Amino acid sequence: MNFDRIFLTGFMTSGKSTLGPILANVLGWNFYDLDHVIEEKENNTVVEIFNQKGEKYFRQKEREILELLIKEKCIIISLGGGTIADEVNLKLLKESGKIIYLEVSAEVLYNRLKHKLDRPLFRDLVLKENSKEDFIERINELLEKREKYYRQADLVINCDSRKLGLTVDELAKKLQRL
Repeated sequence: MNFDRIFLTGFMTSGKSTLGPILANVLGWNFYDLDHVIEEKENNTVVEIFNQKGEKYFRQKEREILELLIKEKCIIISLGGGTIADEVNLKLLKESGKIIYLEVSAEVLYNRLKHKLDRPLFRDLVLKENSKEDFIERINELLEKREKYYRQADLVINCDSRKLGLTVDELAKKLQRL
């Protein structure tokens, strides 16, 4: 491999934080979950940061911490679902390593998100017990906005129904060819 940083991108619950540490272990690299690093630095959850300081503040912290982390080599970073949907971040990611998009359909995302209260952009839908159709509509709206960024990844892996181990194996093989 002629690169030393991998960035996992995709919609929330696409599997970045699950797949990332396993892939890092296979490669012998370090793993960081960007949202978790932000939570540690801010001593607060992503939901609380959004509620107390707003999305703009969160996105600013996200960029600052990303800029710090990418100074390290041999790392895999699980990005937040919206990290890549910023031109400055996208440029930084492209210049610093390889981007892998974990693609998941709206239906599968709905099944993964429908009970989660730790996702600021969907918390209101969970609390109000909105219909499946409302939920999927919101997912599709966000996917539509972010898809043009996600599609700029160096690799796209569909994670709808594949077993985790097979996905990691496929990724490791494809990364060797990049």
